Amino acid sequence: MTKSQADVVRTALEILDERGVGAVSLRAIAQRLDVRMNTVLWHVKTKARLEELMADAIVAEVSLTGLPDDWRERVVEIARRYRGALLAHRDGAVVVAGTYAAEPATLDVAEAVVAALLEGGLSERDAAWTLWDVVYFVLGLTQEEQALPGRSADGLVVGERPALRRVLPVLTEESFDERFEFGLAKLVPPSGHRRP
Repeated sequence: MTKSQADVVRTALEILDERGVGAVSLRAIAQRLDVRMNTVLWHVKTKARLEELMADAIVAEVSLTGLPDDWRERVVEIARRYRGALLAHRDGAVVVAGTYAAEPATLDVAEAVVAALLEGGLSERDAAWTLWDVVYFVLGLTQEEQALPGRSADGLVVGERPALRRVLPVLTEESFDERFEFGLAKLVPPSGHRRP
């Protein structure tokens, strides 16, 4: 049976979900699809291209329908859905963070966020930089969240660092949902706010 680029990407995501990012290779995909490596390479050309397509496929799971009318709530909801799409795949944040995928789904999400920020009165510069801030924040926090299972920050030794010792109980909490909402509230400005 003839394989398509979509088959290659779907198979790569299956391997990702089953065994993690380290197990995804062109060879593993060829074996899973029962095709020659040349068939996989025909569709994706390089491992870097495969990673871009995987990242965009993950981001494509961010629904842009049924969003709130309020521009700020729209940005926050898109960020929540973005995080949900990353968490839906083992190592999803690592895959997306490791690429610069200027692909359709990624661009559609960026368009929706920037349009909402511009609607909220942010300048072009502030809208663009707030987009980056939100994306980097979501990717970073989600990478940490996905890396934590099986590891604990409870035994963190900070030594003679009084400020860190003071906040250590809070610093080591696995309160990713709360930290996510807190961070978004800091990053997405209230209505009428302009950054300096």
